Amino acid sequence: MRFKKHHYFTALSLSLSIAWLSPGWAESSQQHQAAVDASQIFMQALGRAMKTEMKQNGPVAAIKVCTEMSPTIASEISRAKGWKVSRVGTRVRNPMLGMPDVWEQKVLANFQARADEGESLQSMSYSEWVDEPNGKAFRFMKAIGVKPVCLTCHGGPSDIPEPVKNILSERYPHDQATGYKQGDLRGAVSIKQPAKQM
Repeated sequence: MRFKKHHYFTALSLSLSIAWLSPGWAESSQQHQAAVDASQIFMQALGRAMKTEMKQNGPVAAIKVCTEMSPTIASEISRAKGWKVSRVGTRVRNPMLGMPDVWEQKVLANFQARADEGESLQSMSYSEWVDEPNGKAFRFMKAIGVKPVCLTCHGGPSDIPEPVKNILSERYPHDQATGYKQGDLRGAVSIKQPAKQM
């Protein structure tokens, strides 16, 4: 099965051209809002791809959307401004794609604590300047909650169709990214911008 990427990225390119019109982000509040916008573009593009592929090709297509389309969409946004855009998980299926670094792990733990206190994942985000080996960087994360469609690949045994279970077992024998329920914290969109790129 091959993805028809053109219609996803036509809309994505238009969104990016609007999102990056401002000449720079001199203040953290502006940077934070720009990162919020970028994360929304990412999740909307991913959602469209997921909805279309599952409708056309069934639940097995959801696996390819996450493993192939998600990194491609993140790369498109990254190239648009030079930011590093990725998606990290609370539990990882593919360590090559979703393993959070130390800072991201701390933020995910903070997100979970905030969610436990009743804060909505829908608007939950965090940003700060971080000192890194290569200099300062503006870092941002936007929480991702588990939606009903996510359960097809990340739910409990009764949620995941047998064809999907078989492929996951074959491709990811050490998969940890199952057992979620609707509304759980699944992970986050993570964005990093080195200060020298401003």
